[in-house]
Amino acid sequence: MTRPAIEVEGLGVRFRRNRRGSRSLKDLFAGSARRSRPDEFWALRDVSFRVQPGESIGVVGRNGQGKSTLLKLVAGVLLPDEGGVEVDGGVAPLIEITGGFVGDLTVRENVRLTAGLHGMPRAEVARRFDDMIAFAEIGDFVDTPYKHLSNGMKVRLAFSVVSQLDEPILLVDEVLAVGDRAFREKCYRRIDELLAAGRTLFFVSHNEKDLRRFCTRGLYLDGGALKLDAPIADVLERYNADYATR
Repeated sequence: MTRPAIEVEGLGVRFRRNRRGSRSLKDLFAGSARRSRPDEFWALRDVSFRVQPGESIGVVGRNGQGKSTLLKLVAGVLLPDEGGVEVDGGVAPLIEITGGFVGDLTVRENVRLTAGLHGMPRAEVARRFDDMIAFAEIGDFVDTPYKHLSNGMKVRLAFSVVSQLDEPILLVDEVLAVGDRAFREKCYRRIDELLAAGRTLFFVSHNEKDLRRFCTRGLYLDGGALKLDAPIADVLERYNADYATR
């Protein structure tokens, strides 16, 4: 049997509504840290599903229902309070896309740093460098400090670098909502290429057109729970019907 690309079992994570009332050492040693406090809430709870290699999954739900939290758990950015996440292989995360770039470093230095941190060998970074810069359309700014780029340039550079990673799983969180129309079309074509090459896609979006274009299966989150796991058309139909009644 093929090992799942992503396996989520009984997943739960909770957050504080505010920072008051921090836990004392006495609380921690007494084991009371596992009990919910009045100022805590569960962003996700008892979520389970599997994603097979090469699947394209769209995650839908209203704002604040746990979509981005789920993506960060899969990426390893957050740790769960209950259950677990198993990921078979590395991930290429298009999450908070310009995060991790260093303002005082040049574009050239940031490309080398970011790609290297994701495990791309130095020789491979050098081989792909010109393609990354060309895709981002910032060839005149290679030796410019990153902090002096426009927001559009930063987004283009980040997408270009991360989409060049050879990781088998692509995590995408609303990144296609940014940039101008021409660049979005370039992003669409790049994702099409990655899917044709057999990559696994885990895609959070409010854009129904994008979800239908890239995804075959959907996960509908509501109130931090997995309400429906079904073909993307069925998930969108259910989500739209629920939204119309609220």
